[in-house]
Amino acid sequence: RSFASQTDGESRLARVLREKFPRASAIKVVDISGGCGAMYEIHIESEEFREKRTVQQHQMVNQALSEEIKHMHGLRIFTSAPKP
Repeated sequence: RSFASQTDGESRLARVLREKFPRASAIKVVDISGGCGAMYEIHIESEEFREKRTVQQHQMVNQALSEEIKHMHGLRIFTSAPKP
């Protein structure tokens, strides 16, 4: 999907994540609920995740999206630090 065809929810979450993770080299948000905005898959590659365990990385994302998560049924999170 091209960036222009992102749903409003995808765009909103990506914007929040870009603000919270300014050092991110890649952020991808996909609505996996069929477009109703109830479930998202998020991929973030960010320097902020270096030296952190996966559970800590996911906690950072959950905290960044704490308001948005209240309106969702589910969230799949994939995080990584850029390759050195």
